[in-house]
Amino acid sequence: MRSRWWILLLLVSAALLLFYQFDLGQALSLAGIKARQAELEAWRQAQPLNAALLFLLAYIAVTALSLPGATVMTLAAGAIFGLGWGSLIVSFASSIGATLAFLSSRWLFRDWVSARFGTRMDALNQGMARDGGFYLFTLRLVPVLPFFLINLGMGLTSIRTWTFYWVSQLGMLAATLVYVNAGTRLAAIDSLAGIVSPAILGSLALLGLFPLLARQLIHRLNARKIYARWTRPRRFDRNLIVIGGGSAGLVTAYIAAAIKAKVTLVEKHALGGDCLNTGCVPSKAFIRSAKFLSHARRAREFGMRSASVDFDFAEVMQRVQAVIKAIEPHDSVERYTGLGVEVAQGAARLVSPWEVEIRHHDGRIERLSSRAIVIAAGARPVIPPIPGIEQVQVLSSDTIWQLRSLPRRLLVLGGGPIGCELAQAFARLGSQVTQVEMAPRLLMREDEDVSALVAQRFAAEGVTVLTGHKATRIEQVGDEKFLIAEHQGESLRIPFDELLAAVGRSANLQGYGLEELGVTTGRTVTVNGYLQTNYPNIYAAGDVAGPYQFTHTAAHQAWYAAVNALFDPFKKFRADYSVIPAATFVEPEVARVGLNEQEAQERGISYELSRYGIDDLDRAIADSEAHGFIKVLTVPGKDRILGVTIVGEHAADLLAEYVLAMKHGIGLNKILGTIHTYPTLAEANKFVAGNWKRAHAPQGLLRWVARFHRWRLG
Repeated sequence: MRSRWWILLLLVSAALLLFYQFDLGQALSLAGIKARQAELEAWRQAQPLNAALLFLLAYIAVTALSLPGATVMTLAAGAIFGLGWGSLIVSFASSIGATLAFLSSRWLFRDWVSARFGTRMDALNQGMARDGGFYLFTLRLVPVLPFFLINLGMGLTSIRTWTFYWVSQLGMLAATLVYVNAGTRLAAIDSLAGIVSPAILGSLALLGLFPLLARQLIHRLNARKIYARWTRPRRFDRNLIVIGGGSAGLVTAYIAAAIKAKVTLVEKHALGGDCLNTGCVPSKAFIRSAKFLSHARRAREFGMRSASVDFDFAEVMQRVQAVIKAIEPHDSVERYTGLGVEVAQGAARLVSPWEVEIRHHDGRIERLSSRAIVIAAGARPVIPPIPGIEQVQVLSSDTIWQLRSLPRRLLVLGGGPIGCELAQAFARLGSQVTQVEMAPRLLMREDEDVSALVAQRFAAEGVTVLTGHKATRIEQVGDEKFLIAEHQGESLRIPFDELLAAVGRSANLQGYGLEELGVTTGRTVTVNGYLQTNYPNIYAAGDVAGPYQFTHTAAHQAWYAAVNALFDPFKKFRADYSVIPAATFVEPEVARVGLNEQEAQERGISYELSRYGIDDLDRAIADSEAHGFIKVLTVPGKDRILGVTIVGEHAADLLAEYVLAMKHGIGLNKILGTIHTYPTLAEANKFVAGNWKRAHAPQGLLRWVARFHRWRLG
């Protein structure tokens, strides 16, 4: 990067030297051009090709170096070459020069900007990838900003070079024609301000507004086209109907009711969705029981000679159900009815863009109309299409809670968060657990050192982890069941009693009218940045929409879905995914927000790494939990946080400080300056900030301070 700055300095210096050495400021002024108009016309008549070529190259150089004088040169083109040839030369020269300036900006500054702003550039780059040509075209037609600033600014984005070139050439053509035409009457022009009349300026402004108006018109025509086969109700029964009573649906309905909208929430199973009934709540209750057993086995670490625990697996599972029942009132029909939400218990089906048919549990069928609809139908576990899998009962994160006897041999397919959490918990309860993962390591989205620490703990606790193994088929011989896996060209035969599939979750897209209505779907319901489907009044949020399958992200999306559905077209907000925390509740716990090292490297984002080993933390030592680490990625030379990974006891709780910091632009200096209670695990956050501070201590200043103190000794 430093070499690029030297190149930039040399180029700028050379340009300034040439500019002043040859008095180009005077030569490229209106007065200078007018004084030499006759001479320039004679030169063009004597050597037309040389004149055109030299003028083209000079114009490219002025534009590429962002020097003043391009406007005057455009006038000169009209005076020297006339409207036709002058417009042709200027059109190509300005576009080529602008593209060179664009490429120079990208080469010199883009890496620095990416490192400086990190993930905050993601939304801009996504928008430019989608609509960059449109926005550039509008800017070229309405020169609100000087063209040289547009050239340099666009170089920092992800817009393609070819797109930049042809859009620039097309977009600048109108202004080029106006200025070249003015140049054909150069003798009558006294100042640049007099080149264009108010009428021409107004025309250019209207021309610039044209693509914006055209886009709105196209949007309306597309909407009319997609709604064409449906009859819109003259009056609506509801402001909002929400399909699905999981995290996204509950929060959407709650927000709508809180702002006094008339809202109906439809759920065909139990309110609370997967998180309450089959996901987060039961799994964490189960993990807590298993963790208690692991502590009993570690009795000597806590100064106890021995400890034993007598338990029945069925009673552990009864506790899981009791925890669900205890939390259930938070998501109950009664609570949400009290909040002002009409709760319909039954199956919903979209029958038009504004109408939902509800088949209630009592058999009653009701059809309601609504101005807007939010789909929050969630997701379900994926059962992998392994040959022979239909021969055996397959457990998933939905059905494993039905077990009442502990599997002797449990086979877990999948090395992601769900597979890892349940593999460790069952092993702690006494199952012989074998975990099969096709990828080269567990938790592939995390850094390698994170995966290694988790795998090390799994091995110590008796989990057999087989990474790099591909499940090829399942065989059953009598009462014995086997998974045949392939590893480095060899087959391995793995016996099991119960099989848990934890290879991911798939959005619920069938059974409630999406196909019949023509709502666009892929792996999930396809939505734009405002969570709208291809029907602008139908929104989607949560697991059914992606891109993250976290309960807290579903609730986060719900705010945008509710507000946009109720207030569009007056106001709507683009969903913000810039700071999304995630946690895997294995031991050691893994938590992360923002970038980790492998993501930063894959995306070419420069970073500095500050690390603190939790094995050095007083509270961790006192708790016999002295393991794990914190890694903080920051902008080089700055304390601004790009991402944090924490591995260790209560990592997800410790992460909250960094989520707050990243959301509100708080850097490591302020974390270091915050008092953290002693002795707590949270002090680790202060200590990693201290490591960053020591690495950035001003050594030169400290040497002078040392001299000052020596002088004061006398």
